[in-house]
Amino acid sequence: MSAPERNQSYHGQWVWHAKTKRLRFDLQTGSLLRALQGAWSLDGLFKVLDPQSPERLRLGLEAGAVAVNCALNLADGQPFELVGAFRDQDEAVGTVIVDPLVSEGVKEALLEPVFQPIISLKTRRIVGYEALARWAGLSTAQRAAARLNDDGLASKMILQSCEALSAWRAVAGCGALSVQINLSGRDLEHVALPELVAGAMAGFGLPHASVGIELTEQAALRDSGEALTMARALKEKGAKLILDDFGSGHSSFSWLADLPADGIKIDADLIGRLGAPRADGILRALASLCHSLDMEITAEGVEDEAQLEQLAAFGFDHVQGYWLGRPLSGQAVLAHLKSGGLVPSGAP
Repeated sequence: MSAPERNQSYHGQWVWHAKTKRLRFDLQTGSLLRALQGAWSLDGLFKVLDPQSPERLRLGLEAGAVAVNCALNLADGQPFELVGAFRDQDEAVGTVIVDPLVSEGVKEALLEPVFQPIISLKTRRIVGYEALARWAGLSTAQRAAARLNDDGLASKMILQSCEALSAWRAVAGCGALSVQINLSGRDLEHVALPELVAGAMAGFGLPHASVGIELTEQAALRDSGEALTMARALKEKGAKLILDDFGSGHSSFSWLADLPADGIKIDADLIGRLGAPRADGILRALASLCHSLDMEITAEGVEDEAQLEQLAAFGFDHVQGYWLGRPLSGQAVLAHLKSGGLVPSGAP
């Protein structure tokens, strides 16, 4: 994808300093919003926004806020969003997004994270959820456009997932739950991402390692050096790192050696070959390797009890799959936890 196409969505970063009441924009060259480049007082900024935007911005940056998600418009009608989180009471950071769908008038389009349960093979109970991006209110063509222009959406996914996890952990007996969020190669280019993750975890009262970031080697192939730098920065901020889709594409042991990962997830295609002698040998060896590196191993795409038992015998720690539980909205997960605790809704 070319740079101009990427700029249709992710346009740069912003920083809010509450003590000085200054909002600074660091925008990409060629951005539709380059007139906002630099540091602004709120009074000055309000003069270049439409009449409805100042109150939204005041509310979004008010003291005591955790997440920031402000839909604004320039005086000429150009829509944009500030998405981010407070690192502490005095400073918030985030990304500047111009959503091409909104620009085209599809204002009813919503990004709705849904959450698929992750099951412990030891206890057969839910230990966490993987956050998956889903669009609502869009046609098939519009969904395709959303996927092609998804820069900056990681910010929304992180904030909404952390908010949901905070609510789940408040349910009795669910205080150890975690959430895992996928990042794309483009997400790894956003230098404010570690601060955003740290701010969201702190703002929603989430402990160290309760939020996991899933990375694929395919995402890192855009620039493996920068990807590793970003991965290490995320880990330093308290996030867990999971190497996703291992066993597919270009998966290599050099990436496994370099990445300070806490776990790996085995691609569903390899899990689907359970029962074949060579596949079984590979899966058994991978489980042993992970444990020798003090890492956890998760199987995706589990479809029946026989696979569940076989993976447990190989030493796998966790499993996922539609048979075990389909993705649910954050509110549906909360209702399930309140009614059934951590018992999976699927076959087991």
